[in-house]
Amino acid sequence: MPAVPAALPAEEGKSEIVLSFDDNRLARGVFGSHDQNLSFIERRLGVELTPRGNHLAVRGPVSAIEQARRVIDSLASRTKRGEHVSLGDVEGVIRMTASQGTLFPGEDGAQPLLAQLSTRKKTVTARTPAQDSYIRALGRNELVFGVGPAGTGKTYLAVAHAVVLLERGEVDRIVLSRPAVEAGERLGFLPGDMREKVDPYLRPLYDALYDMMPPERVERGLQSGVIEVAPLAFMRGRTLANSVIILDEAQNSTSMQMKMFLTRLGEHSRMIVCGDVTQIDLPTGQMSGLQEAVKLLDGVESVHVTRFGEADVVRHALVGRIVRAYEAAPQPTPQQSYQRR
Repeated sequence: MPAVPAALPAEEGKSEIVLSFDDNRLARGVFGSHDQNLSFIERRLGVELTPRGNHLAVRGPVSAIEQARRVIDSLASRTKRGEHVSLGDVEGVIRMTASQGTLFPGEDGAQPLLAQLSTRKKTVTARTPAQDSYIRALGRNELVFGVGPAGTGKTYLAVAHAVVLLERGEVDRIVLSRPAVEAGERLGFLPGDMREKVDPYLRPLYDALYDMMPPERVERGLQSGVIEVAPLAFMRGRTLANSVIILDEAQNSTSMQMKMFLTRLGEHSRMIVCGDVTQIDLPTGQMSGLQEAVKLLDGVESVHVTRFGEADVVRHALVGRIVRAYEAAPQPTPQQSYQRR
């Protein structure tokens, strides 16, 4: 972790500290390509960062300097562990330092505040407090709901958790499910076999799988049934044991479908339900199974609900602004929504 000399005398309401790194390689990992990480921190925190070999001068208001120091410390810790630091990671650390103060365990070895999911291919670290809570809940509960807007990492983290359990041998398979209602088409009218029919709907889940596992392992898993694609409509009558079952786009499940899905949970299994209740595509007047389930089950033992918001969007910064704009707009009445249809 970088050493922090005493702050230099204040000038025009500002102070300065100099952070020192163990070697130039560590400094390069923290600074990023062409110092892009430093530029990002400058814009977000309102500080001036000046690299000098394996030293970094930080100048600005005292409170901003302290947060910048904690951000740099966190990035240095990741780099020492051999992790690549992306701009998204920098953004996540900035959010976490703002909400939680320090990010590091004490000298007694207490658990660090940033939750992680590590597969053989990739390590995923929480970028927001809600993501941190979500990852921890996935490890403690048999049924977890992730509810919130697009881009908050609900599905991605669910898949990462499933892969971790599969690689540890704690489960025998991963089951991916999703309602197929978004395009207004019935599965039977789509060309190809069952996997080809469902592929367009499950593409986000596949993308996350390929991020977490080598492509050949994903393909072998799909062929052997270790990774199974099961459309929600085809889940009735099954009992899924020794599995991680993920339901994505759950807001488009009906009340009956959601009850049917939740009661598929078998011995030694985990279930993760992800959805965004602001993007319901069910016919007007039909209750979303996700909304009902969250209302009925929140607080039940071994059930956890993580609610994400606009501040948890970790995609392009514009996505967060889009979500804010939609949330601020007046909501149409049911009659207005029906007339538009």
